[in-house]
Amino acid sequence: MQFTQLGRSGLSVSRLCLGTMNFGPLTSEADAHTIMDAAHGYGINFFDTANAYGLRSAGTSGQGEGRGYTESIIGRWFGQGSGRRERTVLATKVFGAMGEWPNEGRLSALNIRRALDASLARLQTEYIDLYQFHHVDRATPWDEIWQAIDVAVTAGKILYVGSSNFAGWHIAQAQAAAASRGTFGLVSEQPIYNLLTREIELEVLPAAAHYGVGLLPWSPLQGGLLGGVVRRERAGRRRLEGRAAQTLAAKRPQIEAFEDFAAELGHEPGDVALAWLLHQPAVTAPIVGPRVQQQLDDAVRALEVALDDKALARLNEIFPGYRTAPEHFAW
Repeated sequence: MQFTQLGRSGLSVSRLCLGTMNFGPLTSEADAHTIMDAAHGYGINFFDTANAYGLRSAGTSGQGEGRGYTESIIGRWFGQGSGRRERTVLATKVFGAMGEWPNEGRLSALNIRRALDASLARLQTEYIDLYQFHHVDRATPWDEIWQAIDVAVTAGKILYVGSSNFAGWHIAQAQAAAASRGTFGLVSEQPIYNLLTREIELEVLPAAAHYGVGLLPWSPLQGGLLGGVVRRERAGRRRLEGRAAQTLAAKRPQIEAFEDFAAELGHEPGDVALAWLLHQPAVTAPIVGPRVQQQLDDAVRALEVALDDKALARLNEIFPGYRTAPEHFAW
């Protein structure tokens, strides 16, 4: 396994991060435990979850009992001992409403305190390595947010702080407020980023690079659209519906060209898509969220895929990206 530092911090994390959103709703607890053991077997030490994960979606047959269920699955895995918690850099998130009453969501000092303690109990741990704001809270001032975090850090309940789904100016705003308090601020940002979805290159990516914030891209295969969907469709093994089908219809020529190029390189499309992210300088670790262990096994192959300048240029031809703002749209 390859390791790197999380943003400007001294924390060493694996180049792939195990996402756990499927644990519970789509993946049974026993299978989730097997996947986490397999991740450690590969040397993956970085796990990502959220307090809101675990709610079963309508029409699914999973075992999700409600928000918080995924953290509980991880906590029971930690409870088996044998160094599972000690070997894991644990990231979770706060923001989503955990109930129907006021102050059961968002980033008020009250909710941060309550949500953190509830996550610690479910995860069966005394501290969170990386506590992430799942979304920007426009209604809560940054001084209040950072004061609540300072209290938690002083108490030893949080080590590092990150964000998710922030705009570039939100990162700047958060870092300025942290600097004014003499605190470390954000060390990571978790955005959607992949070959099909590259808008963060306008402002989020340069902001993260400037402030030493590592990127943890979620949906690295754009919901499977970069994982060989056309080939499986032709073989009758996959049929898309809803938004995914609409995106495939709109982007089919690009996706077909991408799959053809991956075949030329001698790699699976998903491996090339993940490898492309690993070649982006601001990316710390893409988040891979397997439903079954085979998907984790497949993702690890991407670490062995080397893309030279010619290959990267071809991928940029197929999926044009963005220049840094304002040069992308102005002189």
